Parts: sequence; structure tokens; C-alpha cells
Amino acid sequence: MAILRYRSTCNTLFQRSLVLICLLVSIGAAAQTEGNEVFGVDQILQVDVVFASDNFWNELEAEYDGDQEYVEAQVSLSGVNGTEVIDQVGIRLKGNSSMFHPGDKKSFKIDFNEFVPGQAYDGLKKLNFSNGFKDPTFIREKIFFDVCQEAGILSPRANFAEVTFNGESWGFYTIIEQIDDQFLDRSIGDDDGNLFKAGSNFGGGDGEASLEYLGSSQASYTSSYVLKNNEEEDDWGDLIDFVDFINNSSDAVFESELGDWLDLTAYLRSAALDNLFSNLDTYTLSARNYYIYHNTTTGLWEWIKWDANEVFGSYAMGVGGSMTTLDLDFDGGNENRPLLQRILQNETLLNAYYAEMCELRTQWFNPEFLEPRMDALKALIEDAVLADDNKMYSNNQFQNNFNVDQGGMGGSLYGLKPFVEDRVAYMDQQLDCTPSSDVLDFAAETTLVFPNPASHEVTVVSHPLASGLRVVDSMGREMCSLERSESIRIDVSSWSNGVFWVQSLHDGALMTVPFMVQH
Repeated sequence: MAILRYRSTCNTLFQRSLVLICLLVSIGAAAQTEGNEVFGVDQILQVDVVFASDNFWNELEAEYDGDQEYVEAQVSLSGVNGTEVIDQVGIRLKGNSSMFHPGDKKSFKIDFNEFVPGQAYDGLKKLNFSNGFKDPTFIREKIFFDVCQEAGILSPRANFAEVTFNGESWGFYTIIEQIDDQFLDRSIGDDDGNLFKAGSNFGGGDGEASLEYLGSSQASYTSSYVLKNNEEEDDWGDLIDFVDFINNSSDAVFESELGDWLDLTAYLRSAALDNLFSNLDTYTLSARNYYIYHNTTTGLWEWIKWDANEVFGSYAMGVGGSMTTLDLDFDGGNENRPLLQRILQNETLLNAYYAEMCELRTQWFNPEFLEPRMDALKALIEDAVLADDNKMYSNNQFQNNFNVDQGGMGGSLYGLKPFVEDRVAYMDQQLDCTPSSDVLDFAAETTLVFPNPASHEVTVVSHPLASGLRVVDSMGREMCSLERSESIRIDVSSWSNGVFWVQSLHDGALMTVPFMVQH
């Protein structure tokens, strides 16, 4: 059956009373949003780092091998909004596999308030610099995170920089936003809950952030996850309860109650995008490179992406037999990933996952959207990349890898454009994304709201037998009523930031689905 569509009839009197207030709030929020100068437009920042000592490289390496403390430096940052010089800034090396980048061009982190509490740049406390490991084009991570932003998937923002250390050209880097309280406040408006990072699993032992249940003892999980905030409380009970539910609930309870634990639509969309881009160095396969956050406003766990330098099928460890990352099954991945595997083994949840995949295929994962984006980014960075004498790959490999496979560490690196074309062709052979497809029959079972968070429009797909559909704010005030129609999009561009709920009645029960508006 086709997706049911609804027309929104907004409460215009209430909205008119909010128009001026929301306009002022939106203008103020836009001016104050941390990172807008760094990430608001595509650009190449000039970042000049001056260490007090000529022995700075030995100091950085010693700290990476030891306590990973920061080395003090002065940093000058120049972008489209001018130049700012900041003293007493912390610098340290970072990364795991990226440390195999040849030479001294390693990934690193800047902490502006390490030595001066409250010090920031563009409102940001930290910035991460990725060295282009296993990416001749330098745009894999940037374009993936840009698509995440477009699709409403929680992820850091990305941009580019040319870097010097003590006046010496150090190379061309990708700048990645830090996942911290500032990111949480900006992206979902809540930063009080526990934020966990998947462990690196390079340290032996269990080490995999697989979301497998390891018992009720907190100590059983500390080699797999890292609590990034609320360290004084150090209470992992919410994570253990969530993992217990994932692994030990019955099939019926898992299907009916997963949405009470997890921002389900957002997770399905995030997992579907990983599959389309063959982003496997994450929960899907390696069980690392992701964050989960327990939202205290909604009570739901939020999935946050991290470290995407090996998208476009560059990470293939564990993909065996005749299968490649180009023809990766839609339910592909490591079998010891209970959250994803239980979803894919459940018909209702699997169809919802397929529906998110179809939406991503239609809107973003296609040559028509991605190839002009690739061309624009290449034009932006080409001169800077060609001038980087410390990069991992040659100038010819940079030029060619947009269109042709290139040899690389760990195997062939797919050409970006043919990868998308081939992956789309495979998908279209395996999955029917027409509106009448049985894949979209999930609409008869549930209510979905996406993107979440939303800034301009939100889409509602609701149960066909639901009645009295409306959207309310956190005070219970009605924002919109929903009527059956060809359109399912609701304009939220003038709404204030916050949490809203889609409410409907079915079989005498009130169903509610939360979503976030964040401008």
C-alpha cells in the first residue's frame, strides 16, 4: 500500500502571536550558534600553530605515547570572517589507524580552553584535525557528514584547513566538530544526560562496543565504552539497562517498546546511510566510531556518528567471500551487533529500515545530488591538496580517485562517482522504492517523523487508522492539526526551538512521537 499523506492545518492565531518572537529568537540563535564561522560555509581555514619549543614534535609524540596531555602553543586562525590569534592553546596528537599515515602529518586536536578556562574560538572549545588517511580525494568524511546534516542525522560538521607548525607547512586537513556538551546543546537542545563513546577496541580484551549484554556490573563495560561527561556521578546504570533491553527482551517486547528506549526513526535512518555509503568502520562491523547519548528531555537514546574517513567502502575487514562493499547486503554487518541484527530480523522494523533507505536513495544518495557536490568540493580544495607535500597519496591519485579506483593501504579505494553509481544500481535491483511497494507497508504499523531534529520542514507518516492527529508543544499547546491529503510536510521554520509531539488516537489509546525543532 502507499504511504498515507496528510495536510497540516496550523493554528494560525497561535502562530501569529509567535512570529515576531520566533523571528527574534531565530536571528539571535543564528548569531550565537557555536561554530557557524568555522562550519557555516565551505571554506579552507588557514591554521598556524606556534609552539614555544623547537622540540615540539618530540613533545607531541611523547604525550601521545604517554598521558596524552596537551602541549601549549599559540594558534592563528584565518577564515572568511577574518583572523584571530589565541595564546595558551592546547595541542595533542589523536587517532588510531590514522597514525599509520606516513611521515609526521598526524591527526591532532586543538583545545582552546585547556590552559585558559572559558577560552574559545567561534564559541567552540575544541576542534579535531583529520589527516586524510586512506582518502586520496580528501572529501570522503566531509561529504558524508554533509549528507548527514542534510538528512537530519546526528553527526559532527566538517570543513577544511591548511596547517603550519612553527612556520613549516604541515599539510591539508579536514576539520571535524567535537562531540561534547556544545554539540548536544546545539543539535538536540539537551546536554545533561550521559554521553558514551564507543571504545577503540585496539586495547585487547572484549573492547568491542557491540551493545551486547555483559551482566549488571559496570566494570564489565569499561573496556568497550567511555563516559565523556558526568564523570563525578560515573553512573552507567542507564546504559546497562538499555543494553539489557536490547539483548534480553522478547521479540514482541523488543518490537513494541524499542521506540520507548531509542530515537528509532533517527537510528534507522543513520544505520541505512551507513549501509548505502558502506561505512563499516562503525557499529555495523568494527563496533567503534560512534557515540550514544541519553536525552533527558525525551528519555530516548540518540545515535551520533563519528570518524567517517573510510566511507565509500574503504573499510572492508570482515566482508568476505564473493561480496564486496559495493554489493554489500542491506542486512550486512557483523552478526554480534544485537541492536542492528534484531531490527533486521523483525519484519516491521526491517520494513521501516528499508523505507528510510528508500528516502535516502531518493533524496541524497544518488549521482544527481552527490556528483555536483563532489565537483564543487574538488574545485574548492584542489590547489591546497596539490600543494600538500606531506599527503598520503600522489597528485595523480587525488585527481583520479573521484572517477577511478586507486590502490591504497588495505586494498583498493573505490572511485567516488562510480561507487555511488554502482551502489545505486545494486540497490535498485534489490529494493523496490516505489510508493506502492510492499517495502513501505510499515506505514500501516507505526508513526514516523523525520528528519529529527528538523529546522525547516518535518515529515509525518502515520498509522492509517489513527484519528485526531495533531502536533503539540512541550506545554501541550496545539501547533498543527493533520488532515488526510497528498502532502505530509509541515513547515516548522517559524517555530521556536524545542521538543514537540505528534499525537494521534488509535484503538482508544493516545500515541505520541517526539521530535525536535532546532534552527
